[in-house]
Amino acid sequence: MPILNTEHRTPNTDYGMNGFWRQFKGELFRLFARKRTYIGFGSFLTIEALVLYFLQKPKVKAFYERMLERNGYGFEDYFSALTLGLIILVLTVAILGTLYLALVAGDIVAKESEDGTLRMVLARPVSRFRLLLVKYLSCLTYTAILMVFLGVSALGVGLIDRGWGGGLFAFLPEQGVFSVFDFWPGLGRYGLALVFLTLSMQTVSSIGFCLSCQRMKPAAATILTVSLLFIDFILSNMPALSEYRHWFLSPRLDQWVFTLRDVIPWARMARDYALLFGINVTCFVVGWVVFQVRDLKS
Repeated sequence: MPILNTEHRTPNTDYGMNGFWRQFKGELFRLFARKRTYIGFGSFLTIEALVLYFLQKPKVKAFYERMLERNGYGFEDYFSALTLGLIILVLTVAILGTLYLALVAGDIVAKESEDGTLRMVLARPVSRFRLLLVKYLSCLTYTAILMVFLGVSALGVGLIDRGWGGGLFAFLPEQGVFSVFDFWPGLGRYGLALVFLTLSMQTVSSIGFCLSCQRMKPAAATILTVSLLFIDFILSNMPALSEYRHWFLSPRLDQWVFTLRDVIPWARMARDYALLFGINVTCFVVGWVVFQVRDLKS
């Protein structure tokens, strides 16, 4: 009579959602275990500390006081923590945000390919598609964390310098934004702007991720990402090309500032963010197709 094996066997969940989430959490752990991941956080804290230092200078305060009073608003009422946080966001995110997101996204696949660790990872029964999906979602998660950190820390600097209360003064003439809000509506608009800023910067990470999937060094992927975005920015701001500005990516990445208008142009923003979403999907698909046919053994 055959003996039944009653030993409990744990089902293999590597192919299911449990395995996917374990792999995703492991990828996040590896991402945040690297020292270079924190360069962006440290840089943002440094520039915020410098802004806080220079705001103590009388000439700097006088500059903002003249700007507000020229537009008919009191300095003490509208040069608030919200206004200061917005100033820091606008000054830092276009250059520093692009640089550090490109650094992490351009590194996430290319670095492991260069080190040879991808061959060890793919020795397990995990598809290349799932491996790339996990890495791509990790890039998007890092982007969200970095942007939220920037927004919250910038507001924290404003609270240290100006304290609680006061209105939000949003003056961005290049984007046609000139608005004032009381504290609570201003805080809501600041949070909404941070959400859409995060959505915009996901495209930067997507481009860096796509280039990281190519056969190139991590530094090359990072530099190429930054170069493409800066070239796009320069061309889109050339007066001679103003008629073709809608062809470029930079104006669409700036859509987040429209959440600070008195009347938010939802239809225009929906159209542009749909385009950015399409670019994100295209970057992932192109990166996956290239990575799928790569020979990682050589």
